Amino acid sequence: MTRTHRSAALLAALILLLAACGGADADDGAATGADSPDTEAAEAGGEPIVIGAIFDLSGATADVGTPFADGAKAYFEWVNSTGGIEGRPVELLNADYAYDVANAEQLYSQYVSDGAVAFSGWGTGDTEALRTRVTSDEVPFVSASYSEELTDPAETPYNFVVALSYSDQMRVALRHISDTAGGHAEVAVFHHDSPFGESPLEDGETYVQEQGLDIGYRAYAMPAEATDYIGQLTQASQQGAQYAIIQNVSSPAATLARNIAEQGLDMTVVCLNWCGDELFIELAGDAAEGALGVLPWTPPGQADDLGPAGEYLEEQGTSPEDAGLHFTQGWYQVSVIGEGIRKVITDGQEVTGPNIKTALEEMDPYDTPVSEPIDFTADDHAGMDAAQVWEVQDGQWVSVSDAITP
Repeated sequence: MTRTHRSAALLAALILLLAACGGADADDGAATGADSPDTEAAEAGGEPIVIGAIFDLSGATADVGTPFADGAKAYFEWVNSTGGIEGRPVELLNADYAYDVANAEQLYSQYVSDGAVAFSGWGTGDTEALRTRVTSDEVPFVSASYSEELTDPAETPYNFVVALSYSDQMRVALRHISDTAGGHAEVAVFHHDSPFGESPLEDGETYVQEQGLDIGYRAYAMPAEATDYIGQLTQASQQGAQYAIIQNVSSPAATLARNIAEQGLDMTVVCLNWCGDELFIELAGDAAEGALGVLPWTPPGQADDLGPAGEYLEEQGTSPEDAGLHFTQGWYQVSVIGEGIRKVITDGQEVTGPNIKTALEEMDPYDTPVSEPIDFTADDHAGMDAAQVWEVQDGQWVSVSDAITP
């Protein structure tokens, strides 16, 4: 079964279950579509808690956006099916924004107007575009963008970056290369041609200089419409690149890996978060062997226990491997919002944006079965400070390092 078919099958299972429970609007991608609390949670009593979310199901990052959305929506479905958050059901207002900043801004405004007290975002461009409004509206915003620009509460007090930032992922990759290359290394950074792709570039170059690493460093944009990256690889070959760090999603990363193999280049691929997954391996085939990845989220097949997400998948008759890394990433990323709200309620406070923000900053480090502990403070909204390096061996991601703090 292909990755696309697996995602479609899982989504179909979720829709069937929601229909059986009298739940979400079936037109989930419409701007007005929302996942309503299911019957069991509503019967538990309590005023619904409204949360907004945008997902990329049809845009430039839909290959990873779809399983992430499946996992995020499944988490809130599971919450409602188990009685809500401290007895209060969650109403998830969500839509496919197709990786379009204007759509994100419109949907954000709509959902906040409809009472959303927290928000799950997606892309770097739209998250950075919304940060001033998020601050003004006092709405905690947990995004799938891991831009380091969003981690300083002095600048963006209501943005929370759950995973290791893109810049820290780049630093981990460069540190690992420096420690294992056995001498000078030339690094080519291939990146999505967007704020997402560009986010860690300058910080990576600064890290090389400040740490005195014996590394040559150049960046190459990967145009969205490209069907291959032979031109960029020609330039990287002239650079003498031995490593290709990729800040992009799985499909273009797999194309680049295949191009490297087809050209007979001696160049090791290094994926950052959004291409370090099972879809990259599936699409790249043999060209994926030996690729490295800085993975803040553990591949499901390598985790001992997926906790509630694993129990949910078992109930749905879906294996963790079929659901994929980004499903569990989506689940545990939005569960941070749920845990913050839970602390607000158990502390006897009103569920408001400012109270959720304070709860996220004050709660104990949040342990998940698929990541380093997630910990925020009033001075730092970067949730993780380390990640492991993994390698593709016999078609599987295998850990090849302890957690590295850059």
